[in-house]
Amino acid sequence: QVQMVESGGGWVQPGGSLRLSCAASERTFSISPYAIGWFRDTPGKERMFVAAISWSGDKKYYTQSVNGRFTISRDNAKNTVYLEMNNLRPDDTAVYYCNTEDLKYGSAAFNGWREYDVWGPGTQVTVST
Repeated sequence: QVQMVESGGGWVQPGGSLRLSCAASERTFSISPYAIGWFRDTPGKERMFVAAISWSGDKKYYTQSVNGRFTISRDNAKNTVYLEMNNLRPDDTAVYYCNTEDLKYGSAAFNGWREYDVWGPGTQVTVST
C-alpha cells in the first residue's frame, strides 16, 4: 500500500494561515481515482477526521469545527491535495495526516478509516502566541 506524505506544517500565531500538502510517496502512484482525507492527532485525543475531497473534486466535506476556515482542494496534474487553513486557533494544534480512501472512485465517506493501518509521518501544526 502506498504511503501518503504530508508537508507544510509549522508554527503560526492565532489568526494565521498555513497550507498543507499531501502527495504519494511513490511518484508512479496516481491519486486521481481516490478520494483524499485529512485527519489530525491532538495529544490526549483520538485521531479525528478533518476534511475530505472526492476523487472528482466536486464534493468536499469538513468537520464542523473547521468549516468556513479550512479549504480542501486537489490538483491531479500535480498529484497533490492541499488543505488551506485560515484563521487558525490554538485548538487546531495537532499532527495532520492525509490518506486515500480505500477504494477507487469511492464516495469520500471514509467509512472505516479508523482501521487504516498505513499512515504517513504527518506534519506538525502549532498555533500559539
